Amino acid sequence: MDLLVNNAGFGLRDPFASSAVDDEQRLLDVLVTAPMRLTHAVLPQMVERGRGAVVNVASVAAYTPRGTYGAAKAWLLSFSRSLHVELRGRGVTVTAVAPGFVHTEFHSRMRVSKDGIPRVLWLRPEYVVRATLRAAARRRMVTIPSLRYRLIVALARLAPAPWAAAGTLTPR
Repeated sequence: MDLLVNNAGFGLRDPFASSAVDDEQRLLDVLVTAPMRLTHAVLPQMVERGRGAVVNVASVAAYTPRGTYGAAKAWLLSFSRSLHVELRGRGVTVTAVAPGFVHTEFHSRMRVSKDGIPRVLWLRPEYVVRATLRAAARRRMVTIPSLRYRLIVALARLAPAPWAAAGTLTPR
């Protein structure tokens, strides 16, 4: 299977009002512009061959009001869903994955503490990859790895915005 995985990303520690606008723009360039351009570059060939898959790594943050990061991940989720529908019946699928906390270097590169995040919320990268590839092979539009995060997303959709946005990252 021809496969593109858009997984590059980073987060900003500071709230929007106090962060540098150039940092916000870099975040959007990586989380929105790069996946859009890379996807646009490969889709014509995939459609022509009648096969292929694009996996866009969104986040549970896409379902919560979490600053530019959450907004960018919400855009990626919506973009993926739109393309999935657009490409139906053409042999090409687009799947968005919305994991929660994954044991990667993401938080350490952001220089934030992981101490306040309960152990039960952490996912292993191998598990997320397997679940994502399985969902893409099944031509799923969106996958949220693990029951706990599917429940969190369901609750976030029902909760008032201030509750859904609760919890902050603490600098190390």
